[in-house]
Amino acid sequence: MTEKIAIIHHGCAKNLVDTELMLGALQNKGYSLTMDYTENDVDFVIINTCSFIFDAEKESVSSIFDVISAGKKVIITGCLPQKHNAELKKLIPEAIGFIGTSDVDKIVELIENYKNKKDTFLVSENPVCKYPENIDRVHITVGSSAYIKIAEGCNYSCGYCVIPKLRGPYVSRPVESIVKEAKKLADDGVSEIILIAQDTSGYGIDLYKKPMLAKLLAELNKIENLSWIRVLYTYPTNFNDELIEAFAKLDKVVKYVDIPLQHSHPEILAAMRRPPLDGLKFIEKLRKKIKGVCIRTTLITGYPTETEEHFNNLYNFVEKAKFDRLGVFEFSKEKGTYAYTLRPQIPARVKKSRKNKILKLQKAISNSINKGLVGSSIPCIVEQIREDGLVVLRSYKDAPDVDGLVYIKTDKVLVPGDIWDVKITDFSDYDLFGEI
Repeated sequence: MTEKIAIIHHGCAKNLVDTELMLGALQNKGYSLTMDYTENDVDFVIINTCSFIFDAEKESVSSIFDVISAGKKVIITGCLPQKHNAELKKLIPEAIGFIGTSDVDKIVELIENYKNKKDTFLVSENPVCKYPENIDRVHITVGSSAYIKIAEGCNYSCGYCVIPKLRGPYVSRPVESIVKEAKKLADDGVSEIILIAQDTSGYGIDLYKKPMLAKLLAELNKIENLSWIRVLYTYPTNFNDELIEAFAKLDKVVKYVDIPLQHSHPEILAAMRRPPLDGLKFIEKLRKKIKGVCIRTTLITGYPTETEEHFNNLYNFVEKAKFDRLGVFEFSKEKGTYAYTLRPQIPARVKKSRKNKILKLQKAISNSINKGLVGSSIPCIVEQIREDGLVVLRSYKDAPDVDGLVYIKTDKVLVPGDIWDVKITDFSDYDLFGEI
């Protein structure tokens, strides 16, 4: 009888790819797979964990104990065992195995080891995450978009971030491998590919000795049956003129720049161990060079040493920049980071208050931007046709899961993945309504 394995996914899109790779390795070995661990015939449950911030850890740990309580054999993978290593093994002796971030390709080996009473603690002490090119992913996302991880790890040392310790140094995949995967996805009916890495704009430096994202985009743009190419998680240092030109000129590259700036004040950027940047000047350049560009960023409030003056600078920056899309996070104190011991730490209520002030400002900005779109037509990808006749789409200005949606009613036959020009007729703070 074929053994059945359930998997639970936590964390970011990069972690999602790891989950899909493990599913691919297991499927290739003949295991039966499910996303529902409560099924009676499930033999093992893999929980791919996130450990980026404390709240993410809590969510992962909650899943672990839920599954243990259900009496299932639990395998803990990803960032949590990588971060806490042997300590986690002692804390959760009920788990039958552990896999680190650079060992996802060993999932079949772990299960075989368990059966043969061999070592099931497969966590490399110093991770170097190399993409397992020999594994075909099993996609668990719904819709006609798919993520492609173009690199692993990170060479930066941002003061608040544990990723370099969890994922190791930056390792790019070869251009040919990425293009091959994109072609296969397009042949399978995927309309939009979304390129991800800890820093996509640094792609290729380790492998080709220079930034190669622009060249990669040019190669991907040649794929005939692909509609959109979206890029997430760019870093300001390598967002050079060549890359700006690629965004501007390549027709399949959506004009969506996701560049987490984190702060505006040079003193806080220095404390964050991030490069100095004239954010307003950079944004002005993007808007001048890339017609119709949508700019998304994320910011952190309450970083250690952030004064009222620093925060006011950030608030004024958001007011002037008028970002199309914006995420704001309170600083999360993580062990093993430079910021963990940085003083003074900012009280929780102050961090929250500052975040809410910027979110309130951004809500008004977003409302104004959306109001200005009424009467115009925007390319949108069909996401879902609901039973009530409402069609859910996503514009080129919106990435899956983090941005807004577009809603229409129509008698036309639409297919998920198709691209339509939608005339905007109404709006809310973050979503749009239209017709075709």
